[in-house]
Amino acid sequence: MHTGTHLYRRVSLIMGVLGLSVLLPLATTRSAEIPQQPQTDRREAISLADAVLRALQHNLDISISRQTKESRLTDIIFEQAKFDPLLSLNGQYNRSVSPLNRPVLGFGGNVAGVGGEPARFDQNSSQVTLDVTQNLLTGANYDLNFSPSRVFVSGNPQFLFNPGYQSGLAFTLTQPLLRNFGTDVNKTFIRIAQNNAKFEEQVFFDRVLTVIATIEQNFWELVFTNENLKVAQAALKAAEELLASNRAKAKAGVMAIVEVLQAEAAVASRVEQVLVAEKAIRDQEDQLRRLLNPSEAELRQDVRLVPLDKPVQSLEPMSVEEAIDIAIERRPEVLQASKNIETSELNIKFAKNQLLPNLSFQGTSGLAGLGKDGGDMLQRNFGGDFYNYGAGLVLSYPLGNRSAWSQYNKRQLEARNAQVSLQSIRQQVIVSVKEAVRRVQTDFRRIETTRSARITSEKQLQAEQERLNVGLSTTRFVLDFQRDLATARGNELRAIVDYNKSLSNLARNKGTTLERYQIELQ
Repeated sequence: MHTGTHLYRRVSLIMGVLGLSVLLPLATTRSAEIPQQPQTDRREAISLADAVLRALQHNLDISISRQTKESRLTDIIFEQAKFDPLLSLNGQYNRSVSPLNRPVLGFGGNVAGVGGEPARFDQNSSQVTLDVTQNLLTGANYDLNFSPSRVFVSGNPQFLFNPGYQSGLAFTLTQPLLRNFGTDVNKTFIRIAQNNAKFEEQVFFDRVLTVIATIEQNFWELVFTNENLKVAQAALKAAEELLASNRAKAKAGVMAIVEVLQAEAAVASRVEQVLVAEKAIRDQEDQLRRLLNPSEAELRQDVRLVPLDKPVQSLEPMSVEEAIDIAIERRPEVLQASKNIETSELNIKFAKNQLLPNLSFQGTSGLAGLGKDGGDMLQRNFGGDFYNYGAGLVLSYPLGNRSAWSQYNKRQLEARNAQVSLQSIRQQVIVSVKEAVRRVQTDFRRIETTRSARITSEKQLQAEQERLNVGLSTTRFVLDFQRDLATARGNELRAIVDYNKSLSNLARNKGTTLERYQIELQ
């Protein structure tokens, strides 16, 4: 019995040595089989501020929003142009040859013709009309008209002047006294256009904040993937060192082959983690480069982005009440809702004015002149000898005035909706700011706890390695502690990056993102 047992042990030892002689080269080969990417990619160092500026310059959404904002400015000019004067010039020439059946002024004698034929009345006239009209901000409208003309009658005329030069200067003013009276009412659509432009500015501002926040989130994710690769590489290096140690011990006959197999499996697993981490970096680089909106040809190229900024790990002082006040004052959504309320109030005032009767004052005055030539005509025209004037009131009111009343009721409903919308948005802002502040505080505490967990894991691993060295532990326990340390390092890294992303989110919720980069929107 004793001899059989001894023989079994010798056979097991021989098989173990043979197995070790086969597995050691295999393990050595596997630990070194990490695909190496060819170093042909172009590397580009980039800072967070650089990425933000490049995104703002080339982002397509911002370009569209900028053009929309500029189009709103043209609406203001369009409304203001309704009060620009209109100048018109009209020139005419007419010749009229008419039959006469009886004498007319300027003709004498027998004008009935000879042999019963009607006489010819041949008249040539040329006229120029210069007219200026304009709508005034008071609601008034004026028309200034000057129309000189030349008339020549052929034949045997007995006119005072032939040719005769005649002119008339007329001025007409219409001023509403109730409906559409006053500058406030007539500036309504200009102010609405201005509010719309301000509204679009806030839309543009919101797009800018969104783009910057997206860049920040992706930039810090790129930082995380780069640092996470280092964590995976450190875990791989630790597993390789353990594998090398186990091989040496197994070769010396002081460690079982199963310990080598466990270390080899751990190395293979860590190699996989490195490969996954490298892929994550490339994916995140592509995401960030796409946000910078390069050309298609440039996007096709392999460019390795190297982030320069290091994540912040210090707690910034903050007050929830102060953050809420800042957000209420600066958030684009709040400012947009406020502009909507201003616009609704303008619409209500205008609609209320349209309920009034249309009572208008109309006044006319004019001068006339007649002369033998142009100079004589102008002298008589502006001499004041020939004139006219008049004034009157015009009143109109549609019975029931249902159209105006329906518009007035509609504008009141829109104003109530605008008020409710502002109240809802303010509530949303308050809740989102409070959540953002809590997230910042929580993520900072996560940094402290994960750092403590990482330090504890380092100590546990060190202690377990020392126990392994003196034969009081096994490879499996050491590998477990190595894995726990890699997880702790990853958790600490994630907490640090999440804290920086939370700071970005808080700035976005407060509307102070631009101040972090000292950017001013012109």
